[in-house]
Parts: sequence; C-alpha cells; structure tokens
Amino acid sequence: MNEESSIRENARFSRATHWQLRDCRLEFGSIPKLMGIVNVTPDSFSDGGKFLEPAVAVEQALRLADEGADILDIGGESTRPDAEPISAEEQLRRVLPVIEQLATRTEVPLSIDTSLAVVAEAALAAGAQIINDVTGLEGDPRMLPLAVRLHAGVCVMHMQGTPKTMQLRPHYQDVVADVTGYLARRRDALLAAGVDRLRICLDPGVGFGKTHQHNLALMAHCWQLHALGCPLLVGHSLKGFLGKILRDPTANRSNATLGAALALASQGVQILRVHEIRPLREALQAFAAIGGIEGTAR
Repeated sequence: MNEESSIRENARFSRATHWQLRDCRLEFGSIPKLMGIVNVTPDSFSDGGKFLEPAVAVEQALRLADEGADILDIGGESTRPDAEPISAEEQLRRVLPVIEQLATRTEVPLSIDTSLAVVAEAALAAGAQIINDVTGLEGDPRMLPLAVRLHAGVCVMHMQGTPKTMQLRPHYQDVVADVTGYLARRRDALLAAGVDRLRICLDPGVGFGKTHQHNLALMAHCWQLHALGCPLLVGHSLKGFLGKILRDPTANRSNATLGAALALASQGVQILRVHEIRPLREALQAFAAIGGIEGTAR
C-alpha cells in the first residue's frame, strides 16, 4: 500500500458516523445528508429577494423539507463576496418569524446561519438546533460560550478574510494543508472551551477566500479532512467556480452542482448545503443503489 492509499484508508476509518445536535442526532450512511438553504435576504448571490418575506421563506423551507432536506439552514445576512454586514436587529427581524413558524410545522432540524451570538441565542430559543458560523465561532467572542451553554450543534467554517474582503487576493502556501490546519485548531479550541466533540461539524469554506484552483483542490481532497474526526459539510451549490468549470459564467449551474455533489459523496462527505433538494436527492439515490461510498448498495 502506497502512502496516499494508507492516508485514504486511515481517513476512511476516522470518518464521523453521526452529528449530535442540540437535542437530536443525525446518523450518516452511504449518502450525504442534505442541508436546504433558505436565504431570508435581499442580496444573496443566487436567490436574493426571493424569500425575504417570512411567509414565502416558510413555504420554501417546507417545500425543501418535503423534497427530502435533512436540515434547513436559515440565514438573514448574505455572505456573498463583497457583502456588507447586517445588524443583529435586522437579522432577527428577518429570521425569527421564519424559525418560530418552522419549529411548529416541521420536524426537520433547523440551523441558524449567523456569526452573531445574539442572533444565534434567539434562534436557538425559537427552536433551532445548529449554529452555522462562517467565522468559525471567532467573529463574536460571545458565540463560543453560548454554544457551550446551550449545547448546540456547531458548524465551523474556514474563511480567509471577511465577505467584504475575502476575494481580493486569496493566498495559501498549500490550500488543503492550510485549511486542514485551521479547522484542526478551531476544533481543538472548541474542545478546550467545553464543546462536545460529537457536536462539532467542519466546513472547508468553498468560495470563501479561495481562487478557482483553491476551490477545486479543496473539493478534490475533502477525503483528507475525515482525519479530523468530525462530520464534514460542504457548500458548493450554484457557486461561481462551477461557471468557470463550464467555461460560461452565465450558465445555469444546477447540473454542475449535481456533478460536484456526487464527487463529494464519493469521498464520504457527510452533509451538502444546497439550494435544490429533489434533483440531488434522486441523484444520490441512484448513487447509493449502485454502491454508495463503501461500494455496497443499501
């Protein structure tokens, strides 16, 4: 067995089998769980303004749940490149009515996409199970103690810079090693603060302070991140680098999203954060029937 084969085998055995949320648990099998995106924003890159009204956002979330979403991720602040930060008050105005309604209308676990502790705390009180923080729980010093106190599931993402600055001049010595090192350090910081390892999920941050080649390298080597011992979440859906692969920045990126998702599924990535659920769910069903991650049909 050569060195890379040995590393792959060790990573396979380190692959997390479940994620403990605030008061429920996600079990992973031969295909990824799907996190449905609900952007309650006027300016998100793919669907800004479509779901800004709470009633419309709730109906979109319920549609995603009906199509097979395993998690619903609710966010009130765009983190697209060059995005301006949004106040806690405005985020709460956007997301709280949505989370409050969904908590009574679906059993699908809810995630709050925010880097502000006051928003996360209100969302958890309203029924959310997960804090999904693009700053890796570093942007607000109150976020990590909050996650410990409320026993939330947490998703720690890597980002170079901020949404306002991240795409100016991203640079790495080795993007896979650098991102892996950052996620390992954040995992260890959370553990030291008192977060249970089973509650931690890691996200390499595709599109967040990365060039096109950085994104491709990270996605091709996601299997290496299993060695960190936490579930992996990847949010590649409809992003600009897919248009570059297609050599057409104006192309519809839905099919490219599916192709990339299957490549990630083949590496055992546990959660995919996506805008469209049904087509990906059906593609993954076929993937599983033919063998799934481990080469055995379910």
